[in-house]
Formats: sequence, C-alpha cells, structure tokens
Amino acid sequence: MRSSIYLIGFAIALSAFSCNEKSSPREEAEKRKADSLERVKRAEEEERRRPRTAADIKLTKDLAFDAYTLEDEYPYKDTTRVFQWDKIKEKLAYIDNFQRESKDYAILQNYKNKNGEAPVVANYVRDAYKRVSDTLGTERYQSVPLYQTGNDDTPVLYGRDGSLVELLSSDTIPMIKVSGLSFEGTWEVPKRYVKTIGDTVMFNHVVVVDVTNQNICTIERSEETSWRVLSMNPATSGMHKPPYSMETPTGIFVLQEKKSKMLYLKDGTKTIQGYAPYANRFTNGGYIHGVPTQSPNARIIEYSASLGTTPRSHMCVRNASSHAKFIYDWAKTFQSLIIVID
Repeated sequence: MRSSIYLIGFAIALSAFSCNEKSSPREEAEKRKADSLERVKRAEEEERRRPRTAADIKLTKDLAFDAYTLEDEYPYKDTTRVFQWDKIKEKLAYIDNFQRESKDYAILQNYKNKNGEAPVVANYVRDAYKRVSDTLGTERYQSVPLYQTGNDDTPVLYGRDGSLVELLSSDTIPMIKVSGLSFEGTWEVPKRYVKTIGDTVMFNHVVVVDVTNQNICTIERSEETSWRVLSMNPATSGMHKPPYSMETPTGIFVLQEKKSKMLYLKDGTKTIQGYAPYANRFTNGGYIHGVPTQSPNARIIEYSASLGTTPRSHMCVRNASSHAKFIYDWAKTFQSLIIVID
C-alpha cells in the first residue's frame, strides 16, 4: 500500500515537472520566429553566393551618345545583323562574378615587346603571317610568357597584352603567380610583364565589340547585375590579310592608354601615312579609334560609309570619330574593359 502511494506521488510530481518544462505559447512563437529568420538569413546568404548568370543581368537603354544608333536587329545586304545581347549578358555576369570578392588585379603587358621578347614556347607553330605562335594561335610578338607553376624553364602558352589577371603571390618576386581572368588557368609570369592595379578598382565601364556583326556598344553598371546601354554604333574590325593586317582578337582586355591622335605608318615603310583620332588601346597595337585620315595633317573625318560593313582594319576597331571621342572621354584607363566577341 505504501509503495503504491509512493508511485502515485512520483507520477504526480513527474507530471507537474513536465508541465513546468513545456514552453508557453509566447515562447513557442518566438522560437518559430527565430527559426524563420535563420532560414531567411541562410537563403539570403546562399543567394548572395550563387554565381550570377545571363538571366540575372538587367540591361536598359539609356543612350548618352545617340548618333548613328543601330537597332537591336537591322538589315545588312541580304541578311540581318544583331546586337548579341544574350552573349553580352553572359560576359557581364562573368564580370559581376569575379568582382564579388576582393581581388588584387594586374594586367599583362608587352606592347611592342617593350618588356622584352617572350621566350619561345615548348610547342610552337608558324601562323599565316610566318610568325611564332602558341598552339592556341596567340603570337609571340607583343605577348607574355605563361609558365606552369614551379617550372620556369620553358613557357607553355602566351598571354595577350592587355589581359586581366588576379595576383596570387607577391609582385616583388621574380616569378609572379597569377590566375587568369581574361583566360583560363593559374600560371607564373616574370615580374617585368606584370602591371599591378590594386584591389580597389571596379570595372563598371565596358565596351563590347562584335566582330561578326561589325558593331560596338558601350555599357555602364548602375548597380549590381544592372547595366545601362549608352550607345549602339556600327564599327569595322581587323581583317585577315597577311602580312600587315590581322583580325581583332576576341577576349576580355583592359583599356591601357589613350592617344588623341594616333599616327600610323604606310605598310612596309617608316613613313607616316596619317592618323586615327581618339584612339583607345586595349591589346598590342589594337585600338578603338575614329576614322583614319590619309594625311598626318588632315582634318578629322567624322564618318565613313565602310563602317559596319566588313573587316578592313589592321587590327583596330574603327567607328565614327565622335563615338570614338565619346569612349575616349568616358572610359578610364585601367578601370574599363574592352570585350571582343564573335
């Protein structure tokens, strides 16, 4: 009997203890709220880390230069030419992605071999111009040698002048480790070919050249994933015509220098033939510039009927001289990207 009384008392006490431990409705509500906030926070963090795609990019037209403006699609002879917005959005998403985290940026430079002729790569070929190139078609002239990490005997590939990279090591040592942003892979590069531009630069100004459709547009970031189209114009790119004229190379390049009057030589001579106004250099001898003259003393030529037709330049990108000046005034050196697509 006494044992039964003790068991009943223990059960009552346990029940009372359980009731005391049970959360109140208010506490339960607070817990649900905290759990909900935590889920939202995790979702926001996952969204922040999610790589951006072309579908995330918002493009709006806000023309700051409105002369010679082309439509999204426009007739050319018996075909239709276009601005390849889907492809352009892919490139802008790529730019957004690599800028989302702090990076130490640098540019590969060897304009006119000023930093020394690059050594011959292990596997080289002779291109249509009879010049040494790597297996991907990048010429030795004006390029930068790329070495496999830990092996500085012989370069594997060439990096184009004007290519953007991320610094992965100190820039004070003889061989600098870089990760390509204009190209793929992690490489070591001799210090003399690397120009550092720091970890605070933001690439908010982009010029896109389309060598297939022979057009050019300028684009400026307004906020994350949102960009404004400032101009849409005809252009003329480089043509394949050895030994003097070559195609404008595709890729991502940094605007490196500007010349209000870029003098050029007559093919095969040292004679100045004329000049191109408002020249913006992005790789090797490749500039975005206005209509070239046939005399160094001639007045600026505003427009040419050949713009937007077929490639005919030596490597450069021609456009209306006033549009070249717009780029010249708007785009900042070492802070603007030139993207060449096909």
